[in-house]
Amino acid sequence: MYVLELAGQDDEFAAYEAGSAASDVGLLAPGLATARAVSDRVGNLAFTHRASELLGRADPTVEDARTLLSAATIDREGTVAVRAVDVRATTGIDTQAVERELGTVLVDRGFEVDLDRPDNELRALFAAGDVGRTCALGWLAVESKRDYGTRQPGDRPFFQPGSMDPMLACALANVAGARPRATVLDPMCGTGGILLEAGLVGARVVGLDRQEKMVRGSRTNLDAFLSDGWHVVQGDASAIPIATGAVDAVVFDTPYGRQSKIAGELDDLVCATLREARRVAPSCVIVGDRPWTEQAREAGWTIDATFERRVHRSLTRYILVLRE
Repeated sequence: MYVLELAGQDDEFAAYEAGSAASDVGLLAPGLATARAVSDRVGNLAFTHRASELLGRADPTVEDARTLLSAATIDREGTVAVRAVDVRATTGIDTQAVERELGTVLVDRGFEVDLDRPDNELRALFAAGDVGRTCALGWLAVESKRDYGTRQPGDRPFFQPGSMDPMLACALANVAGARPRATVLDPMCGTGGILLEAGLVGARVVGLDRQEKMVRGSRTNLDAFLSDGWHVVQGDASAIPIATGAVDAVVFDTPYGRQSKIAGELDDLVCATLREARRVAPSCVIVGDRPWTEQAREAGWTIDATFERRVHRSLTRYILVLRE
């Protein structure tokens, strides 16, 4: 078993994304989840900071954490360090006291402590809330890449207002099924943000946009970050120029009603795009400023999950995960 440290505040969405790289993911406490097994793709998750091999769980107190560690079987060699975390400041635990106590247990069992470059890092995770309350001890196994700050929309070569932040774009790509040897299509690719994140996790990516300006800009952005494995063309999302079943997943962010120049035809465009997505791929993720559930069902999709993510007072993003 593994314990996952979740990022952001939407644990349901974070756990769902984690399911693309781990099995049997379930929420444990605020900011924490468990998984039966993890793959090497955990390092590419946007809303999971770390995965640790679970040593055991106890009540979230210093005494119970010490008792748990003292009784645990430890099959490790090399130096150790203890990192204690009061997840989202939900328990008020004294993390320094935890590190001292657990460090003492490990020293008493013959381990040498190295705080700078340990061979093994013991994570002591304390969390409490409506979901549950726990202290989870685990040996750090995987730490995700946190380099989204280098790809903020305004820092890329081509920028347009309203572009999606790279962390969410990465999560959507993962949920859709981006991974090595998979092909991901964004039929409304805009500035290429979702394609970029899907490509960085190893997928082959294909983009489509009706505006020549966006096609040129998307190509510029992808060329700046990806060496190969991408293709962007001008075209209509309602008539995708790709053979039936030719891609593994479709993911797209729809134009938003009040801001869109095509507001009057938006319903028809999204409905047609969903039908085309159903033709070319077995899975799809659609994002918009309103839920497109009825249109998705009419296009023949099964709705696997829905999420709402508030951006600011006047904008909430609705995310639908669709399967054939």
